[in-house]
Amino acid sequence: MEEYKIFFKKSVEKDFKVIPKTYLSKILQRIENLKIEPRPIGSEKLSGLELYRIRQGIFRIVYSIQDNELTIWIVKIAHRKDIYKTIS
Repeated sequence: MEEYKIFFKKSVEKDFKVIPKTYLSKILQRIENLKIEPRPIGSEKLSGLELYRIRQGIFRIVYSIQDNELTIWIVKIAHRKDIYKTIS
């Protein structure tokens, strides 16, 4: 199986700036693992949207998958209490 390529929306750069460094490496590892398995156990499709989310501790990673292009776009990374307020 081919690996997916991962891309980040520009706004995700701002998300990284507010994430404490203690969580950052685990979040990046979780994103890296999406290359091999874009729909890991525990991932959920967000209702009404073509987006998925995975958990990493108290943070959520929201992303879209383009299977025909083998690409994943990271859309948003935020604390679990804030993530769904900004996704639409």
